[in-house]
Amino acid sequence: MYVKPISLSLALAGLLLAGCSSTDKPAAPAAIAPAAAEETSSAAAPSGSCDSAAVASLVGKTANVALVEQAKRQSGAETARVLRPNDVMTMDYNSRRLNIDVNETDVVKQFTCG
Repeated sequence: MYVKPISLSLALAGLLLAGCSSTDKPAAPAAIAPAAAEETSSAAAPSGSCDSAAVASLVGKTANVALVEQAKRQSGAETARVLRPNDVMTMDYNSRRLNIDVNETDVVKQFTCG
């Protein structure tokens, strides 16, 4: 008597819950950047892991699009972001991201990965 409505309800609940399941695939990082700071990504990054020591020679130079691309390429990072004083940033750790810390006049202070 009530078997069909109960079975149908359980099947529907199972389908709804299946839509809430997660996968093991890592999500693509969202490129959320302020208008002044630019986050770039490369389709073919050399290694994908970041090495900030490889770009230490660029400290003291003015940050621009060319320098960001050069630093990303030399460090092996997949993405890069320019961080100015008082910029809002995500606190998630991404080992494939190069952080370029600059001062108020866009001179590079340091490079970090994460």
